[in-house]
Amino acid sequence: MSKLSKYPVTLNGNSIEGKRQEIKEYFHNTSALYEKVFEVLKDEDVFYKKSEITRHPMIFYFGHTATFFINKLINMKIIQERINPDFESIFAVGVDEMSWDDMDGSNYSWPKVDEVREYRAKVQELVDDLIMTLPLTLPIKDDSPMWIILMGIEHERIHIETSLVLHRQMPIDLVKSVKEFNICKNSSKAPKNSMLKIDATEIRLGKESSHNLYGWDNEYGVYAENVAAFEASKYLVSNGEFIEFVNAGGYENSEFWDEEGKKFLELTKATHPTFWVLKDGKFKYRTLSLEIDMPLNWPVDVNALEAEAFCRYKSKNDGVTYQLPSEAEYRAIYNKAGLQDIPAFHESRANLNFYHYASSCPVDEFSFNGFYDVVGNVWQWSRTPIRGFEGFKVHEAYDDFSVPTFDEKHALILGSSWASSGNLIMKYSRYAFRKHFYQNAGFRYVVSSQEQEQETEIYESDELVSQYCEFQYGDTHFGVENFAIATAKIASKFAQNKNKALDLGCATGRATYELAREFNEVEGIDFSVRFVQVGAKLKSDGYVAFSSKEEGEIVTNKKVTIEELGYEKLKERVSFWQGDACNLKPNFNSYDLIMATNLIDRLYNPRLFLDTIDERINVDGILVITSPYTWQESSTKKEFWLGGYKDENGEDIKTIDSLKKVLDDKFELIHLQDLEFVIKETKRKYQHTISQVSVWRKR
Repeated sequence: MSKLSKYPVTLNGNSIEGKRQEIKEYFHNTSALYEKVFEVLKDEDVFYKKSEITRHPMIFYFGHTATFFINKLINMKIIQERINPDFESIFAVGVDEMSWDDMDGSNYSWPKVDEVREYRAKVQELVDDLIMTLPLTLPIKDDSPMWIILMGIEHERIHIETSLVLHRQMPIDLVKSVKEFNICKNSSKAPKNSMLKIDATEIRLGKESSHNLYGWDNEYGVYAENVAAFEASKYLVSNGEFIEFVNAGGYENSEFWDEEGKKFLELTKATHPTFWVLKDGKFKYRTLSLEIDMPLNWPVDVNALEAEAFCRYKSKNDGVTYQLPSEAEYRAIYNKAGLQDIPAFHESRANLNFYHYASSCPVDEFSFNGFYDVVGNVWQWSRTPIRGFEGFKVHEAYDDFSVPTFDEKHALILGSSWASSGNLIMKYSRYAFRKHFYQNAGFRYVVSSQEQEQETEIYESDELVSQYCEFQYGDTHFGVENFAIATAKIASKFAQNKNKALDLGCATGRATYELAREFNEVEGIDFSVRFVQVGAKLKSDGYVAFSSKEEGEIVTNKKVTIEELGYEKLKERVSFWQGDACNLKPNFNSYDLIMATNLIDRLYNPRLFLDTIDERINVDGILVITSPYTWQESSTKKEFWLGGYKDENGEDIKTIDSLKKVLDDKFELIHLQDLEFVIKETKRKYQHTISQVSVWRKR
């Protein structure tokens, strides 16, 4: 099994060509392992089935990791041409149960499996070429083009594991055994768990930017905590230990479940862990492709809600308060175990990276200075919601990796599992899931005097997003009308039919709601989830909270409710989606109005947008384009600018003239005006800009 999965590539080294070869081999190993995972599906028909109702069919995930490479390379302007725009649209997003993930199967026409295989091969050929030709200096830093290649590889490593979980949830008759995935054969009675002491210690979390292994943006920054002395269980909770909770009616006793847990039970009707199978009055255990006799000494696979319920049950029985460890307490256990990070840590010492098994194994097999399975076997749920560390900065290539999970609803999982590889098995990795999600995850419990800090309201601290929240939901300045309200008024005035509208480049969503005053249905789309989630949060939670910068590090926290905005009765008319204006999914169509707000000069190829936008608008429908025409090469390569330059004859090319040429055969220009707006940067610094509003009626 040791050759099934390679260790990650380090970012430093002495040989450029040697590093290119390392990356290429790691990329090929990752891709081959990912495709091996899909051999578990019995036949190609299974690719079009869902193993879990909140997920896409398996064909989505088969294509998703390849399209990720292309979409990120396009986004970062490393490549200019797509391989298959349709695939790179339908396979783009839809993974984490976010409100902007489109899981409606009727909106998709899935391609054949062989077509996706062919596409994956084309992507591999392109990435191979880039690995060998992109500019490269060592060490590789997060602004290097090669960082995006590593990002794509590590993204696929994540989906190796999450896809295995989905395949494990498939009905048993729809999967088959794959010889390379070796299931552990050892099982017996569960060992009796006990508590071990951890002394008080200062814990520092966070990764230096100079670290020699790839990292996701949430790993960087600084966090320090003085952890009081506590006790932690020697073993992960085994199936044998957890079965006592099941047999005692733990799933039926509401006192052990919080409100989220009760909702989970109501929706799922669960009476035992999801990978337990009740047959003839006895529990069997579901591995990747087999049902086996219950391995009582293997770790139990549960979600966080089940883990928390068990802790409450055990607390009642023992008269001691048990809880899941915090992120800092887990690091204290890690330090006590004397672990080294990879690559110094050899994979043979734990059940990870597919080295020993493609399943869990006994909880007393791998010891670390008295504690077992500090890393490997199954992930360990924590009680800590994922948050950014001090100094957290979004990586511009993947701004929706971490930020959407900073919602106090995603709990960190720690320590990796048998199916974890790549970044997932690194010391500093931080992954979080909603508490009802299943992963290859279990838990250990602690007795601790420290309670988890609670954040009841989350003020948007991302500086750019906060600035747009202030722009759209904050005060007006210098007598200039709120731009979102003003543009919605203009657009609504010219629209003849008012059934369905699209707010494209919706940012934090204010104009989307304003259009809903006039239209029956309004969809807001933005490329950045960092923006989309603000409008979505207003709909789901009823408020927008943000930090308005005053001076230096001084900010004013502001909160605006949906009632104050007058949108309470409009919220069911709006929906928010992540999307690329240059490559929208086909289901975004049949609009009476499309409003593209301050968007055209920020697209990587505006002609891709303009040449097909008429196909999404109804006859006599309206297209509104607003823009200050601030063309810049950081957003749009100069060869794709529509204006702001001189032609070969030395003539000035104006954007409005180019718009007329491009749109004239499909649209009639019916209105043109200037509209000013003011964006607050600080209390004493503002951007005062004039946008041109052009209104076009479809011919």
